Amino acid sequence: MLTVICESPRNLLALRRPQPERGPGEVLLRVKRVGVCGTDLHIFTGNQPYLEYPRVMGHELSGVVEEADADSGLVPGDPVYVMPYLSCGHCAACRQGKPNCCVQIQVLGVHRDGAFSEYITVPQRYVGKADGISLDQAAMIEFLAIGAHAVRRGQVTAGQRVLVVGAGPIGLAAMIFARLRGALVTALDGRQDRLDVALKHVGVAGAVKLGDGDEAELERISSGEFFDVVFDATGNAQAMERGFKFIAHGGSYVLVSIVRGEIRFSDPEFHRRETTLLSSRNATVEDFETVMQAMRDGLVPDAALATHRLALAEVPESFHRLLDPAEGVIKAIIEC
Repeated sequence: MLTVICESPRNLLALRRPQPERGPGEVLLRVKRVGVCGTDLHIFTGNQPYLEYPRVMGHELSGVVEEADADSGLVPGDPVYVMPYLSCGHCAACRQGKPNCCVQIQVLGVHRDGAFSEYITVPQRYVGKADGISLDQAAMIEFLAIGAHAVRRGQVTAGQRVLVVGAGPIGLAAMIFARLRGALVTALDGRQDRLDVALKHVGVAGAVKLGDGDEAELERISSGEFFDVVFDATGNAQAMERGFKFIAHGGSYVLVSIVRGEIRFSDPEFHRRETTLLSSRNATVEDFETVMQAMRDGLVPDAALATHRLALAEVPESFHRLLDPAEGVIKAIIEC
């Protein structure tokens, strides 16, 4: 089978590997679609903290069942999605129903080889039927679920002022699900093309371009009070630190993105506002179900978000283009 492997930063190779053999309790899938995530781009550039090379990337996937156990509820030909966070089931986080932050988590495409390949085997409990949605949509559930999980973590409610910093796929996902909860959402980003997507397809209430005067504009939009909930989806430490300025008194800050190293904030300001600081990692079954239902109800502008396509065989030659802002990439989907 064809497999694309990241041997080292910026070094992708197309190889022929044997098709994997399915073990008991596993499902053999023929991969059909793989979404390219910011994590994949970080792996490619050498800026992912939880990874060792070489690695087969890809954790946003859909496919069809090739083989499964007779009692799995799956049969050959079933279209499916995959939850790519493989958890241990018995650590402190798992016992609390939080497998998304399992102590021994294994994320496909990060801690173990992923879906930039024609076939993959996955434990059956992480495979779900993609009923009522397309293969494209099924490959987009995961990143949308990260946004839905962050919004749930932030306990967003109707009428709240929400700021999402970073209008990439995860930031747009947070905007979508904050809006579905009835929040008034503002987007902040340095790229006008992404702000235009947020305005036209996501329906945010406001969009502010990063630069001189942006803080004053955010203050004006929020009637001088700033925002009840702020989400950071930038993957930039400086932006994460700056985001503390935009939190209203009594508000919350949800860090969705992750960076190497430390971030700092003013403790007096943090206490003066009685800020709630939260991290948000991955997603859970509940979040996947939230996304699937929203897709079935036509509430997710997935077609507008899927801006680029490439074939698996084209990945080694073309992947670097996805990093170029001039390409206008929101979500690229690899077709297998």
